[in-house]
Amino acid sequence: LFLVLSLGATKDMGKMLGGDEEKDPDAAKKEEERQEALRQEEEERKAKYAKMEAEREVMRQGIRDKYGIKKKEEKEAEAQAALEANAEGSLTRPKKAIPPGCGNEEEEEEESILDTVIKYLPGPLQDMFKK
Repeated sequence: LFLVLSLGATKDMGKMLGGDEEKDPDAAKKEEERQEALRQEEEERKAKYAKMEAEREVMRQGIRDKYGIKKKEEKEAEAQAALEANAEGSLTRPKKAIPPGCGNEEEEEEESILDTVIKYLPGPLQDMFKK
């Protein structure tokens, strides 16, 4: 009995000290099965989340339809189509939109300011500016 225990103990001690480990003949097969199981779990997880995202997208689309909201991509596509439609026959680049308060509106404001100033001038001076 002592011999069997000491033989087993020395065998384990040899492994701990850096000796040769026992080669498992099925190690490659086990590793391959483990990798396949991991791949299969990953595919199942991706399928699960793809299904959940599809359900969410259906719900989102229902809300968009109910409230008349457009997707960001749809808005960008419509804006691009509008720009292309405006520039369809043009050989030059499309005109930039004039922000409010710029361009022709300033000239009208200047005229109205001038008219306002003239109204407050005495009569003879008004006649000079009107001519």
